[in-house]
Amino acid sequence: MNQVHLPPKTLATGLLLATLGAIAFSGKAIIVKLAYRHGVDAVTLIMYRMLFALPIFVVMAWWASRGKSALTRHDWWGVLGLGFTGYYLASFLDFAGLAYISASLERLILYLNPTLVLLLGLVLYKRHISRRQALGMAISYCGVILVFGHEIHFAGADAALGALLVFGSAVSYAIYLSFSGELVQRLGSLRLVGLATSVACVLCIGQFVVLRPMQAALVAPEVIWLSVLNATLCTAAPVLMVMMAVERIGAGMAAQTGMVGPMSTILMGVLLLGEPFTGWVAAGTALVVAGIFVFTSRPRQLA
Repeated sequence: MNQVHLPPKTLATGLLLATLGAIAFSGKAIIVKLAYRHGVDAVTLIMYRMLFALPIFVVMAWWASRGKSALTRHDWWGVLGLGFTGYYLASFLDFAGLAYISASLERLILYLNPTLVLLLGLVLYKRHISRRQALGMAISYCGVILVFGHEIHFAGADAALGALLVFGSAVSYAIYLSFSGELVQRLGSLRLVGLATSVACVLCIGQFVVLRPMQAALVAPEVIWLSVLNATLCTAAPVLMVMMAVERIGAGMAAQTGMVGPMSTILMGVLLLGEPFTGWVAAGTALVVAGIFVFTSRPRQLA
């Protein structure tokens, strides 16, 4: 979609939705870090997030399925697989990693997702990586290494473990993106997201039942309210906002607007969590954002 041909109102609305969606998504890490201050663990915390999000995604799946043909057995296996990798495993690894690293580093690692999708395409489908894309990847990874090196100096092995878990989350979500293309075309993005996230919600709730005694569900009231906020404002709402933005301005421009995400995470981390904002963090963030911009921009945009 070419923004030159977009009516000003459509362009403004799309950019606003994409910006708000990116900011809402980035707030998830802040809420998780705040909840950890009340003594809750990752298994319990993600259970509450998914418990409150489940009704929203069930309604989303029902709404998108109206008047559509029923899913085949092949479709259901695809939904189960994508729900496991894209939303259950990716979410759990992310929550677990946030117990050890800052929200800023977490967001920068997750922001590498487009490069991981490209690398998976190279491994699975032998897709070519252009020099421009390789340059963008190199710049972005240098930025993450810069921030990680600064953080591991203070946190030691914990930072290494946390970064590894969050990177695993990014890889898991990249696998979801790499294999979801066929189902998206057949089911539609809203229907697939609703079904796959519903599967992930059930898995996260089941994980808690298996791994924790029911007494573990007794948490501080602040954890409950933070989980409600996480499920609505930072999970369901941004999914809808980004999808609405893509409909108005296209996926490319929506992705570029999403670059506000790391900035907003760092800002909220400083204001709400008291995380330090150092020159190392600023330099690393600038490298990551610049690298992803180079990576996702078309050649004519760089001329």
